[in-house]
Amino acid sequence: MSPALALGIFVVAFGFIATEKADKVKTALVAAGLMTAIGLNAGSEIFFSERGGIDWNVIFLLLGMMIIVGVIKQTGVFDYLAIWAAKRSRGHPYRLMVMLMVITGIASPFLDNVTIIMLIVPVTVVVCRRLQVPAQPYIIAEVLASNIGGAATLIGDPPNIIIGSRAGLSFNDFLVHMAPVVTIVFVLFVGLTRWLFRKDFVHNPDKVGEVLALDERRAITDMRLLVRCLCVLALVIAGFALHSVLHLEPSIVALLGAGVMLLVSRADVGETMEEVEWPTLVFFIGLFVMVAGLEHTGVISAIGTWAVGVVGDDMFAAATALIFGSAVLGAFFDNIPYAATMAPIVEDLVAGSSDPAGAGALWWAFALGADFGGNGTAVAASANVVAIGMAARTGNHISFWQFTRYGIIVTVVSCVLAWIYVALRYF
Repeated sequence: MSPALALGIFVVAFGFIATEKADKVKTALVAAGLMTAIGLNAGSEIFFSERGGIDWNVIFLLLGMMIIVGVIKQTGVFDYLAIWAAKRSRGHPYRLMVMLMVITGIASPFLDNVTIIMLIVPVTVVVCRRLQVPAQPYIIAEVLASNIGGAATLIGDPPNIIIGSRAGLSFNDFLVHMAPVVTIVFVLFVGLTRWLFRKDFVHNPDKVGEVLALDERRAITDMRLLVRCLCVLALVIAGFALHSVLHLEPSIVALLGAGVMLLVSRADVGETMEEVEWPTLVFFIGLFVMVAGLEHTGVISAIGTWAVGVVGDDMFAAATALIFGSAVLGAFFDNIPYAATMAPIVEDLVAGSSDPAGAGALWWAFALGADFGGNGTAVAASANVVAIGMAARTGNHISFWQFTRYGIIVTVVSCVLAWIYVALRYF
């Protein structure tokens, strides 16, 4: 009864979130509270459990980066970058989108996709406002690009960190096995956006002329503060990149960076805290508790065990199931808690295989499915939720289905290409 009840509560809550018949934060909190009240999760242990609980690493990573972005915003650098991007693209919608996607896709593997989204979305909103074009298509395209690009490295996408830790895979392992297919998928994705967003490209010649006449250097309001902020940001990025050497969680690096940023900038703490997307953080906590209920009652592990039982010793079938199954399940359960829950199941499958070469490919199939599945729905990955929250704050509302109708197409194309890659390279 408990698994069915937990799944029922989750499905109903997801339905309210998807149809936007109720506020997503309120829905997540009510569903999370209901699951906890009737004993469908581990109770107070969800606050402390590394598996099947609230992932505080994600929450505090987001909090730290939101504070950092809030301070950087005060320098005017986002206006500078927006004018620069508009002038470089000469206001042509598709050219501008490609530029923003390429910046996002190149930075995501090294800065992690959530962080780059928090840096690029403010720039996008400003440039679209100046050109008087809708920002939503550009933000959606950037999120999709970040989830694809972030799959290339160990630190680029949160599921990769979980998988790398469980499987003992290094930064270079991910670069060698993931980067080739990610590059292919990303290039094809950039071309696909020309068709996906063809109805959203708006060219406003009058506004383009006004923007081209602007001097972007005048947008910087405090150069000394900007230099200090960029130095701190560079140290934070280095901390992310040296994660395996320093043995510091990205959340700790982000919080330290946020503290140092507030100190060196002497920014008003109250004003900076207003820039934090508190509803987004609360929604994540509620979502983690909901998924913890599914994990605690055995719903997710039952699905995973059933899938493993179906494929048996056929490693290619297992890899296929992991790519497409992870994409589907990760799209509904959020790919971070999904990866944490499924990693032990994949580990058991790899350990019990008589085909070491084929079994090793399962980790890459798992990672590709979980990462690319992050584009499946508006709540499938942290970057999606963060971007939609930031967009709403600036008056650019992105509905669940507005994002998902593009995300589903990109996920299907990405997973098919990933499946072909795994089949050719490992089997």
